[in-house]
Amino acid sequence: QVQLVESGGGWVRPGGSLTISCATSGFDSRRYAIGWFRQAQGKDPEGILCISGGATGTIRGRFAIDRDNTKSILHLQMHGLSPEDTAVYYCATDLEDRCDAPSKYDYKYSGQGTHVTVSK
Repeated sequence: QVQLVESGGGWVRPGGSLTISCATSGFDSRRYAIGWFRQAQGKDPEGILCISGGATGTIRGRFAIDRDNTKSILHLQMHGLSPEDTAVYYCATDLEDRCDAPSKYDYKYSGQGTHVTVSK
């Protein structure tokens, strides 16, 4: 059974950084593309970044993904956060080896999400 479980969300001040995690099970996450997307309250989902199967890291602007293949865990590093980054963050996969556009958010499998709040 494909499972993704996000953790590490919380409160952070504007300008700060936060790393959230995605623990995977039920499939070999090293082989497949894993994406992160978010959804703010009252808004549409928004794709953030995706890492292709076999890759150990990728960066796009203020966001970076690194993959710990020994533990089947991925981390989303976020820097320069602002209140506009407040949202529920999800990791997800289609069990494909390559990423679609970073803006993609309609994945077949995703976790329950972790809340990130950016405020003073």
